[in-house]
Amino acid sequence: MTHYAADEMVPLPSSGRVFSDTFRAGLGDCAPGGRVRMDAIARWLQDIAWWDVEDAGLADSALWILRRTRIQVHRFPRIQEPHLVRTFPSGLGRIVAERRTVITTAADPDTPLVDTEALWVHLDAQTRRPHAFTPDELKIFGAAGYGDRVVSHRLRQPRPEPHELEQATQRPWQFRHTETDMADHVNNAAYWAPLEEEFLQAGNEPQQLDAEVEFRDGAYPGAARYLANGKRRWLLAEHDELLATFVIREG
Repeated sequence: MTHYAADEMVPLPSSGRVFSDTFRAGLGDCAPGGRVRMDAIARWLQDIAWWDVEDAGLADSALWILRRTRIQVHRFPRIQEPHLVRTFPSGLGRIVAERRTVITTAADPDTPLVDTEALWVHLDAQTRRPHAFTPDELKIFGAAGYGDRVVSHRLRQPRPEPHELEQATQRPWQFRHTETDMADHVNNAAYWAPLEEEFLQAGNEPQQLDAEVEFRDGAYPGAARYLANGKRRWLLAEHDELLATFVIREG
């Protein structure tokens, strides 16, 4: 059996459940240069994850909240390209599941454009508290290609030190009501928008990027702050509650 490090992207499994669908970028998904933005990629990941759970007949079994997302862009998807998006369970914990999603062009399914990894917390549908997996869920997702790979719910990124925040550049941010979702808080994909704003304000559209965000608290419409220091980024709510931490690995 091959063992993979906790922060390693596992390959597509040779057996087990892999759910796929095709995507085409819309005009609202793309930056001026025609590449699909990071917040749009994050929406694709949420959509394919939901469709997978729905297709498995488990849509009403639990609620899921996103704990962490890593997006490794080898080459950005672009408008006018048909894309193949494949997702699969890549590890399980007692109350969490890791999900890998791979984006390629439909014409070349063997060459990843984007590799992603997301950690989702499993909540009881009634109490909305973390809850162990049901037998039906384990039967479908636990028997997938990496059903015996154990993952942890622990966050990987440390909280910022006071001196890091003091030395950081910062800009005001505003979450909008139109960014809220069915859970009545700001959708996780919107957390990537300040990073895109940073790129586009600087006139710097990246060709590649490897970035990870860990979600610390739910955001609501209103004022926030976005801070940057070296390879790290932070989103803070109006009263300095830590909403999310970012690390730029490459790019």
